[in-house]
Amino acid sequence: MTKEDQFHVSEHATRNDLTNRSSQPLAVAMPSSQHLYEVRPRKDHRGVNLISDALPFGRLWYDGPEAVGNAIGYAEHRSRSHDAVIRVYDEAGTVIETHEHAGGFKEP
Repeated sequence: MTKEDQFHVSEHATRNDLTNRSSQPLAVAMPSSQHLYEVRPRKDHRGVNLISDALPFGRLWYDGPEAVGNAIGYAEHRSRSHDAVIRVYDEAGTVIETHEHAGGFKEP
């Protein structure tokens, strides 16, 4: 069998595998649309980071006396159409607050 024949055989087998898989139910549960946020103090002691995969850049920096409140408010606003869990951590990495947000926003 030539290299070209092997390519065509493996390409055909891959297409058949994908076709057969599409008709089978997924074995793993699909992840929910819940967003998870973490508010963590910065190591340089200059405010807090809001961290989440739901954020476009992964993390945001908040500073000032209302840093934690502003981070929580932004996370709630960003997740207005999704359920969200927002965890606030202290310097030791212990959860000190947990906020759960039910995303009830619907387009009019």
